[in-house]
Amino acid sequence: MGERVRIGIAGTSWWADAMYLPAIATHPLADIRGVAGGTRPEHTREFAARWGIPGAYDSVEALLDAEPLDALLVLTPNKAHHATAMAAIERGIHVLCEKPLGMTAREARELAEAAEAAGVTTMVPFTYRFMPANRYLRELLDEGYLGQPYHLNMRYYTGFGRSGEYAWRFDVGEAGSGISGDLGSHWAHLARWFFGDIDAVTAVFSRLVPRGPRPDGARFEAAEDTALMLLEFANGATGSLHLSSLAHEPGPFGQRHEIDLHGSGGTLRAMSDWRTIQRVEGCRADETEPRGLPIPDRIWAGARRDTVHNTYRDVFRTQEHMTRGFVSAVAAGERASPDFADGLAVQRVLEAAARSAREGRRVRIEEIVADGG
Repeated sequence: MGERVRIGIAGTSWWADAMYLPAIATHPLADIRGVAGGTRPEHTREFAARWGIPGAYDSVEALLDAEPLDALLVLTPNKAHHATAMAAIERGIHVLCEKPLGMTAREARELAEAAEAAGVTTMVPFTYRFMPANRYLRELLDEGYLGQPYHLNMRYYTGFGRSGEYAWRFDVGEAGSGISGDLGSHWAHLARWFFGDIDAVTAVFSRLVPRGPRPDGARFEAAEDTALMLLEFANGATGSLHLSSLAHEPGPFGQRHEIDLHGSGGTLRAMSDWRTIQRVEGCRADETEPRGLPIPDRIWAGARRDTVHNTYRDVFRTQEHMTRGFVSAVAAGERASPDFADGLAVQRVLEAAARSAREGRRVRIEEIVADGG
């Protein structure tokens, strides 16, 4: 079954509390040795006590110096990803790092190259890849349902940016980007997973809601709260990603996901309203009406279907996906997926989109590579 994996946690946010610790606390091979917080030592100690973690540290350096770790989960804000992940890689520690992998494509490239040279297992947790509807779409694509891909259209609508309050995710200096990195990294990864490598990007970013002041009063550059990206794939297909943090969507989670895929063989669609609907439908080229394509039971694998939130919980807390899959891969001495190479590919798309929005032109990915990213 493999040896137990000694794990360190960098970051004590609500996301670490809700997403990561429930997933690894019950993993039979996970041995959580320590957690590193930031400027709130008491919060770090409370976090450690809540999860029965023996070590609580005020910095990642203290954690890495004190604990003989096999793996580190980097769950910090974006600004700290590069330094934290690199410190672990230099010690030969396997790393899962939250998305986006870096503040820039150059940071992401440095991490991907260092991890490859060190031979460590890596993962960038692009969450929605693991949801049942999207895994089923990928299976249908692999089976040839779509034929030659022509174009895709993916929409991610949510409303957490409507209030205009300051949030580090809308601070370029803290996050590197706004909604394009926060939501766009997920959708760019799925677009690549569905249709392959992306060659060029044309983008329009908007900053429609004024942001409130930083708590410390410092000036900051507000990041985009909506984004449109036109993608050109290496296989000739095109795609569009529409990302919004300003969309009023009904329901307790206030978000909606829609995916349309078209090709020579027909059409595939998926929709999630983040309440109860998780639907896939298709229409082959010789058909005139769409039909529902029920997600197979083997993909659900026992996950609840009553609400999308409960599906999400079960997929990531009890099944061998994302964090649990990363721990199992480390224990088995195997690679995990998506890894830092995937994270780098997505970061290049994000950087091309930002450059396109800034300069008002189409940007090829090879430009980002040529500039060191």
